[in-house]
Amino acid sequence: MTNQGAKRNRYNPAELSDEELAIKANSELFHTTLAYEELMRRYQRTLFNVCARYLGNERDADDVCQEVMLKVLHGLKQFEGKAKFKTWLYSITYNECITQYRKEKRKKRLFDALSLEAHEEAQEPEGLPATGVGLDRWLVHVNPVDREILVLRFVAELEFQEIAEIMYMGLSATKMRYKRALEKLRRHIDEPF
Repeated sequence: MTNQGAKRNRYNPAELSDEELAIKANSELFHTTLAYEELMRRYQRTLFNVCARYLGNERDADDVCQEVMLKVLHGLKQFEGKAKFKTWLYSITYNECITQYRKEKRKKRLFDALSLEAHEEAQEPEGLPATGVGLDRWLVHVNPVDREILVLRFVAELEFQEIAEIMYMGLSATKMRYKRALEKLRRHIDEPF
């Protein structure tokens, strides 16, 4: 390849949109991972925060994030660009969190049935300052579906339509659940400890 041809094939991934990067990554994988790495760099922190808040602990969140990144790596060939990349990514994330949550729930039922202490490391020690755990402290007061809506809205900063698509719900149902979850959180925030 000539120097001229090599220059035409080079690009700065930071200058491309998510969708352009997805197309590039799709054509590059598995020869090079430049576009894929940029996509993951853009969403890594928020992805982890979404998982941690949904699952309630960092260990499980880290595991789910790794699984999501692998699914994205192998699934980019199926990404058709009909939805935004961000919506597609959080749809995968949501499904992986649900799977992990169900596994943990089954494990907790088994521990309870055996009268063992379940998830001691996941529980916060007494006297921790509220900083850094503010939202997490209140999310325990809502059911898992409402918690996911709140996390996708506040942490992932998704629009209601995107949340509805990810969760396979209607737009009005998503908005109503969001409103009710916020009302429930407000009631708990107003209660003294």
